[in-house]
Amino acid sequence: MVMKAPVADARNGSVVDRLVGIDLARGLAVFGMYAAHLGPDPGEGGLVGFLMELTHGRPSALFAVLAGFSILLITGRKAPKSGIAGRQAIARVAIRALVLLALGSILGCLGTQVEVILEYYGICFLLVLPLHRLSAYQLGLIAAATALVLPQVRSSLLSVAPNLLDPVFNLMVNGYYPAVTWVPFLIAGMAIARLNLNTLAAHWRLGLAGVALAVLGHGGSLLALSSRALTETSLWWSDVDGAFEPSKSSFIVKSSWIAAPHSETTLSIVGSTGCAMIILAACMLAVDALPRLRKLVWPIIAVGSMSLTAYVLH
Repeated sequence: MVMKAPVADARNGSVVDRLVGIDLARGLAVFGMYAAHLGPDPGEGGLVGFLMELTHGRPSALFAVLAGFSILLITGRKAPKSGIAGRQAIARVAIRALVLLALGSILGCLGTQVEVILEYYGICFLLVLPLHRLSAYQLGLIAAATALVLPQVRSSLLSVAPNLLDPVFNLMVNGYYPAVTWVPFLIAGMAIARLNLNTLAAHWRLGLAGVALAVLGHGGSLLALSSRALTETSLWWSDVDGAFEPSKSSFIVKSSWIAAPHSETTLSIVGSTGCAMIILAACMLAVDALPRLRKLVWPIIAVGSMSLTAYVLH
């Protein structure tokens, strides 16, 4: 069984079960974003450069998948809440989305060099909230469909209005974390949350499915780029050399075969979702199979349980 820790609900003093593996994965995502924003430049090369490159794009994708998971923790994971409880849950998610939008705007006004993701998450919360009553199968199909279609929609919109400065267009299409290509991550997280994750077999299936998606996304990109005799074949998993800049390779920018972080392509979304599923499954397996590990990683779990606060502080 999945290890759970009782956490007091500050509003009413009740006890709410939290999946410890989820908090561990969320904590790893937060520290990964710390490394991406504050760590050494991946361009330095070597082992440190390689490890730093792994933190670019992937922690934020993991965070997005877990955000979708969290939506169903609020609205009803095994079965959607109904009646007054259901309406209250929807209101909680909507309020959380508005808080994220407000915090993101405030942090953006501070002039930090870090790309603030909170505004984009707020928009994504509102976009996927109507899907909270669907089954895991339905959510999985929608996640796959949006991962396939929305990157092409975004590309078409950018070709029509590449320099549009509208704030909503920036959040939806032209920003660093465009909502139109990040909602598949949240929907995938919602689909995962709807699954029965109470057995080791379920954790293994989740991890193996993640491996399949990671291979499909990044492996497919590697094969496609290599077959086209492109020099920037590192774009199947990274952009450490900056080859993704339009001034350096106009073909690469327009190509749908890239899977580098923040390339906003179908293969990138599929590969990053797979990596997120692998980490999530590994965290759940670890805290379940190795109970003593929980004591060793409790600081990470604690950060994961208050990830928004930790992100804002950093």
